[in-house]
Formats: sequence, C-alpha cells, structure tokens
Amino acid sequence: MNTGKTKSVIVIGAGIGGIATAAHLAQRGLHVTVVEKNARPGGRCDRFSREGHQFDSGPTLFVMPLVYEAEFAALGASMRELLDLQRVDPTYHLYFDDGSRLALTSDMKRMQEQLEQFEAGSFQGLMRYLDEGHRHYHTAMTQLVNRDFRSATEFFSLRNLPLLWGIKPLARHYDHMSIYFDDPRLKAAFTFQDVYMGLSPFEAPATFSLMPYSELAHGVWYPKGGMYKIVEALVAIAEAAGVEFEMGTAVTQIQINGEVAQGVVLEDGRFLPADAVVANADLPYVYQNLLPPNGMAGSLDRKKYSCSTISFFWGVDKTYPSLAPHTLFLADDYRGNFDSIINDLALPQDPSLYIHVPTRLDPSLAPPEQDSIIAIVPVGHLDDNGGQEWRAIRDQARQDVFARLSTLGITDLAEHLKFEVNYTPLSWQKRYNLVKGATHGLGHTLTQLGYMRPHNRHAHYHNLYFVGASTHPGTGVPTALVSARHTATRLLEDQL
Repeated sequence: MNTGKTKSVIVIGAGIGGIATAAHLAQRGLHVTVVEKNARPGGRCDRFSREGHQFDSGPTLFVMPLVYEAEFAALGASMRELLDLQRVDPTYHLYFDDGSRLALTSDMKRMQEQLEQFEAGSFQGLMRYLDEGHRHYHTAMTQLVNRDFRSATEFFSLRNLPLLWGIKPLARHYDHMSIYFDDPRLKAAFTFQDVYMGLSPFEAPATFSLMPYSELAHGVWYPKGGMYKIVEALVAIAEAAGVEFEMGTAVTQIQINGEVAQGVVLEDGRFLPADAVVANADLPYVYQNLLPPNGMAGSLDRKKYSCSTISFFWGVDKTYPSLAPHTLFLADDYRGNFDSIINDLALPQDPSLYIHVPTRLDPSLAPPEQDSIIAIVPVGHLDDNGGQEWRAIRDQARQDVFARLSTLGITDLAEHLKFEVNYTPLSWQKRYNLVKGATHGLGHTLTQLGYMRPHNRHAHYHNLYFVGASTHPGTGVPTALVSARHTATRLLEDQL
C-alpha cells in the first residue's frame, strides 16, 4: 500500500471507461497509472491501419451526443473543441427483402413522404413513438443512467415505482411497436438499434425507444478521423492531469490481503502496489481470472450475455459512391434472425447486417479513389462447449454480405479487395478478454439493469472498483463515460 501523502490508483485496462476514470481521479490529485495489455489505448474502441486504409474496429456510430457533451464537460473539456464532428443525415439507409428502402432522417417532411408509402397514417405513429422516446430518454437518463444505486432500498423504492409505467420496462420493445405501426418493416426500422446493446428487440424493454428518438432528435455524428479520435481526446485529457500509461502490459492478478486489494501482479512478474484498484477489464473476466475464486465468477457465468459479431474490414481499390456511410439490410424473418443469434448462438440463415463506409464521410481514411469498407454481421456469442465452427461461419457470413450488396448492383466487390481483416467471437475474446466473445459484455435484460446490474464497487474488497460495459449503467461509449464518473465519485468518497 502507498504510504506517501498522494494516494495511488492502478487502473486495469485503457478502455473508454478506464481512461475517463483515470482522468477524473488524477484531476482530484491522485497518482494514477493505467495498465493495458494491448499496444494502444481504447479497448474495444480500437483502430488499425493497413496499406493506407484506416478502420475503427469497434463502435462506428457517434450517438447520444448530449451525454458525450456532459461527460466531457465533467472532465473540464469541450467536446466540440476536441472533436471535429459532422452530422450524418440520413443516419441510415435501410433495405428490406422486398426491395423497399427507407432513409432515416431528421427531415420530418421527407420521413412523412417515405412512411406513408409503407403504411397509411404511419407518420403520426412515428410522431407518437418519438414523443414516447423523448419521455423515455429524459426519464431514464435522470432517474436510471445518471444515478449510482448503492442499495436495494434506493432502487426498489416508492420514488421509482412510476418508472414501471413511465418508461415501460416490462413491455417488450418489438411487441410494443404494435401501438404505433402495423407494417413489420417499420417495426424493424425503429427497433434494430437494440442490437447496440447486444439485445434482441423481442427481449429488450420498450424503454429503449430512447435510442431511435435520440438519433433523430439529437443526431448521429461522425468525428473527422474516425471514432478513435474520442480515445485520443480522452488520453490527452488524462495525460494533462498526470495519468501515466503502461501499454503492452498485462495484469495476471489483483493481489488481495484479507478484504483489501493491495495492487496488481503483472505478466512480467512485477508487483505494482496501490491504495485502490479500478478494473476496466471485462467484469466476468476479472472475477474468473484476476481475483481469488468465489461464487461470483459462477454467478456471472450464468447471467445472460450479449451477442457477438463477425466483422470484415476491407481495403478496396475503387470507390462505391452508391454506398452510404451507414447501410442496414433488415431481413423479413426479423424474429428468426434474433432467435438464431440469441437462442441458437448461430449465424442466421438470411442475416440482417450492417455496412459502414467511413470514406463517404472522411475520404482521408483511404488512398485517393479507394474505399475502406466495414461489414458487421451479428452472431451468437461463443457457446460453452466450443462446438461452433467459426471458420465456416465466417466464410458463410462473407458470402451473405456479398449477396446483400449484389441486390444494390454491387457485384464486383470481391474482385476489388486489396486485403481483408476479419474478427470473429474468438477474436473479440482473445484481443479484449471478452468472456464468451460477447462484444457488449453482459446483456441488458430487465433483470440486469439498474441496481440489478453489477455494481461499480466490489461487495467485500472496498478499495476495488469496476468500470465498463458489464457494470452499471451499461455498454456503449457514452455510457462508459457515465460509468467512469460514477466509479470515480465512489472511489473519491471512499478513499479521500
């Protein structure tokens, strides 16, 4: 333990939550060291370059900008000054199996013209849905996301009882859409965002109408240079506050003595003492691999995990101007897709999938007259018996992407690939220590939200804290920033 005047903190993992937590603590005068096993900071919000092409290998959408703005301000910084943001509108171009298409845009006149071609009266349904999304967004942010529930009585209180009908946590999102639309294509168009939390809209609470609301009301944005610019901005804030980073350094153990975390043991055998430890590694991984065995590791293993993805990163020797920045193909068998992913842990037979072309927004991300293309296919996470044949599944997913693009007249992509990099659930597990290769950590089902989600402080080791996707309030870059503020506040209250 540190006996000097300045208290020391070790942060395990340089993900978004870890970097932001470190910055908060250092700004309050603590000596903070971030230890990261990979060569670059960022965690899942990662980046790589090849042959002049740049790719964000994690998140590709800058959503919920009001949360970013507030959390950067909490760090004493201006989001607008640090990030060169451009609004993406239409946010997405959606394609359905029958050949119909829908461009989601904040231009309500254009939305009305499009929606009425799908279903008479559906525009009024959208207006009512967005009104509900507005209520859900502001209520959830103030009463759930921005609150750090530290006791059961604080969460299960009369004060929170109105949330049962105020944000509809007991209604399933897709089923709830029948109030607003009859056309299944429109129900899909305003619920697919649940996959951002690794959820099926057939299981997700209707609370998550807040996501499509925020996208249309607050916008989907893109930082010039890619999403990794967020990481660089946070690292700059942290380093300015005095945070030290040790990259390429894996932690093998959190050393415990009695009920106190004394520091961490590194892969090279070194021991780094600390007055407090913050784990930004995937929470189930921490319990399974870094802490003394107890029942919590098994309890976490039995919880519901998010889905995973197969991601393809393609450097292309030509451009495809007809491809928008964000394109989604939504299958007619929408329910079957999610049943295959969530229940069967498989690749659906005719998968819905997402195509991102960052060079539509920032041509500098590829050599002149060339494209960088990312294709993301949601799949089940790793099963427990290792029975999935990921090489074959990956190859089928690639063909599914090519087949989808051929419906848009793009039939020559395979001939123009300079190279391919691909990630499967095995890749996510190996690169980022994600248990089951689940890209969003623990799922965001009703019983894994709020107080029922793992807390930001260990129940017995009161100088051990957690931050990140599998902790409160949940997954996603903006939510990780909120988690960091909660964790830092709790640690400062306890340790100072």
